[in-house]
Amino acid sequence: MRKKEKIKVDTIITSHSNVDFDALASMLAAQKLYPGAVVIFPGSQEKTLRDFFVSSMSYLFNMADLKTVDFSYVKKLVLVDTKQKTRVPHVKELINKHDIKIHIYDHHPLIDNDILGDFELIRFYGSCVTILSGIIKEKKIKLNPEEATIMALGIYEDTGSFTYSSTTEQDFIEASYLLSCGANLNTIASIIVKEITSNQVLWINKLLKEITCHKINGFNINISIISSSSYIMNLASIVQKVVQMEKFDVLFAIVLMENKIHIIARSKSNEVDTGKILSFFGGGGHYYAGSAKISNKTLVQVEQKLLEIIKKQVKPVEIVKKLISSPAITINPDVPCKKASEIMTRYNINCLIVAHENNIKGYITRQVIEKILFHNLGHLFVKEYMTNEITTITFQASLSEIENKIIDKKQRILPVIKNNNIAGIITRTDLLSFLFQQNKLAQFNEENINAPGHAKQKNINYFINERLDNKIIELLKSLGKTGDDMKINVFVIGGFVRDLVLYKAVDDIDIVVEGDGIAFARKFADKKNARYNAHKKFGTAVIILSNGIKIDVASARLEYYKFPAALPTVEMSSIKLDLFRRDFTINTLAISLNENEFGNLIDFFGAQRDIKDKTIRILHNLSFVEDPTRIFRAIKFANRYDFTIGKLTSSLIKNAIKIDLFKKISGLRVLSELKQILEEENPIPAIKTLQQYNLEKAIHPDFIIDREIINLMENVKKVLSWHDLLFLNKKYLRWSVYFMVMVKKCSNRVIADICIRLKIPPKQKKIIQRHRLKADQCLELMEKNLPTNNSRLYALVSIFKTELILYIMACAKNKATKKAVSYFYTHLKDTEIYIRGRDLINLKIKPGIEYKEILQKVMDARLNGHVKTFKDEIEFVTQYIKKQKT
Repeated sequence: MRKKEKIKVDTIITSHSNVDFDALASMLAAQKLYPGAVVIFPGSQEKTLRDFFVSSMSYLFNMADLKTVDFSYVKKLVLVDTKQKTRVPHVKELINKHDIKIHIYDHHPLIDNDILGDFELIRFYGSCVTILSGIIKEKKIKLNPEEATIMALGIYEDTGSFTYSSTTEQDFIEASYLLSCGANLNTIASIIVKEITSNQVLWINKLLKEITCHKINGFNINISIISSSSYIMNLASIVQKVVQMEKFDVLFAIVLMENKIHIIARSKSNEVDTGKILSFFGGGGHYYAGSAKISNKTLVQVEQKLLEIIKKQVKPVEIVKKLISSPAITINPDVPCKKASEIMTRYNINCLIVAHENNIKGYITRQVIEKILFHNLGHLFVKEYMTNEITTITFQASLSEIENKIIDKKQRILPVIKNNNIAGIITRTDLLSFLFQQNKLAQFNEENINAPGHAKQKNINYFINERLDNKIIELLKSLGKTGDDMKINVFVIGGFVRDLVLYKAVDDIDIVVEGDGIAFARKFADKKNARYNAHKKFGTAVIILSNGIKIDVASARLEYYKFPAALPTVEMSSIKLDLFRRDFTINTLAISLNENEFGNLIDFFGAQRDIKDKTIRILHNLSFVEDPTRIFRAIKFANRYDFTIGKLTSSLIKNAIKIDLFKKISGLRVLSELKQILEEENPIPAIKTLQQYNLEKAIHPDFIIDREIINLMENVKKVLSWHDLLFLNKKYLRWSVYFMVMVKKCSNRVIADICIRLKIPPKQKKIIQRHRLKADQCLELMEKNLPTNNSRLYALVSIFKTELILYIMACAKNKATKKAVSYFYTHLKDTEIYIRGRDLINLKIKPGIEYKEILQKVMDARLNGHVKTFKDEIEFVTQYIKKQKT
């Protein structure tokens, strides 16, 4: 019998061993992108997948058995859902070929010894098929309902039906697209959603009985070891059920079945990366889910190796560093209680450490101070009423030790000591917030944010890599490295992080360091051969790189206000207190840049919740009392991001306006905020909100903004859009055009008062007051009697700056007038004549006042199309002089 000839094929598509539905779906999708390619299945796949595949969907694949393919003809290898050598041993021969082209599509984190592709598309989505679906959609490749169903199945399985934390917006988008292609949800549900069988209940019980909890570097690592003489169906689902039932943060299930050891792992903690840990066994995955298959090892050997790897890979939890607030705010024991009350109010704290020359004497609470003041004893010293029974901890303290001192012993504040100095404090709020986040106090719930609590943290490296340019990422890492060299913490904060999370373009880079910001800026500037400007009073600096990028650097600081609407007084602080001085929760996000914590998103004040809820919320109830200009910023952000202003925040805005706090604010500060609103792409919703709060009356009681003004502003928006689409690169002040329309119904006296109140610069004041009136007169004239030729149109409009021309167009009621002004701006505004005074001298025309008249006549002739060239102009002047002489 003749030996069967092997298949000769140019391109092969394959995935990792233990194929899941995402890998299956990705191979099918890749087949759509590489027509004619052959799909090779690895050695094994989940039994559920095998049953589904064999029974219904195998006809969709151009499959071949590995042994039937002639590798010498293969020129291209397409890998999906993996890039690890250890997970594709079946194509090792192809990977090592010198003339092979490797294309990789994957969504797993990068690790050492990954296969390097000639083409790589790595996106950290919830599933790999999400990447390929996007390409298919972009290329407009048609999918039939069966293909769409398999691809959607891959997304549903790998995202846990969109419940896993790795799920991204793109997964939803592509699932929606696949549904539009005919994906069958009933089929998906019948495979994904399965009731627990009696057999699975037995295995769940076995896993639970064999669990051992190992305390490793501050983490509870649960390991369960079982064995079975037969194959256990849906082992990954069984392990997931155990995690859900017992609410484990980490679980490793080591299972011996069919002479091979399988490890299935689940983790809720970024610090315990199961994919990376299991890569040492030849497996892989994500931080939250991983798997591996091991041969020729015993269960004992695997467990020992696993524990060794976990100890090396999982860094110790430094719980004190997570909870500490620094610097510690202390008070001398011989200070009057009235002064203690002022300090507590200034820093918005409820408890003070009492110390003399770094020697801790006790602590005193706000409740005690308030009772003392109630009894008119504020002149008495703090030492008379402080609690002098106080214990301390070091940075090596465990969570149980902290709990014991604060909760069991009811100590409101816990000093942290380092080298005999007070390094900081841990408050009861810090601890309770942390425990709540860890699901240890399910009943605890803070209605209001009255003081900084424990930060919610998650690593968003994948998001940073996806959203930011590589040059910016390297710049951020370099800033972090400088912090490491100086042994200080470095964070990027504010608008940069907010816009990153909101999928907006990020511009300004604002850096905060827990240390000397100026020294940091100096060191980084020296390292990059850049310039920097320092402001010693505020501990800030601006770094200007050679490519023009500016980096604002600040020392973490605390601001307090000596009286309402005052400028802030600044003191050095920590990142926690620095963020607490911000205006709104959405601006309190920070990302750590130090190497060991790079990409950690820090959220002390529920910013992520408010971004999700699309709500603008202040941090504390006196925010607008301290700085009323924050009201303008609340309106600006609500307009920019299409957010709503929170109920409490809105109530406090009304109260600030009611008690007339704006009287105490500098007009320049109000103007600055108003300008920013009017420079927005569409400021009209913000102005409507401003008017709803009667905020214009806070600027001047006779400032009128009504429906007619809003309609005119809509006209301004259209006119400015028209202007910007001309791409003339002519700079103008957007805010000025809007502002001139806003004051249109105000009397000249009121406009003058507004200009004085807002301290509008003289040049702008002249435009708003005098030139705007001339523009109104010009518009009135044109509406009554439109110029009959270009020269007359030019004479009327050319005296105005760009802002006033745009203002005239916006206010024009007659379409013909708008058309005429737009024609002037696009065709006549930059008209020039060739002829000059020296040319008139050459024509023997005696210099004098006639020159101006002659040149104007030439200009009129050019505008009206009577002359076009220099020769025409000379001829025109010659004829004009002849007529004048006759």
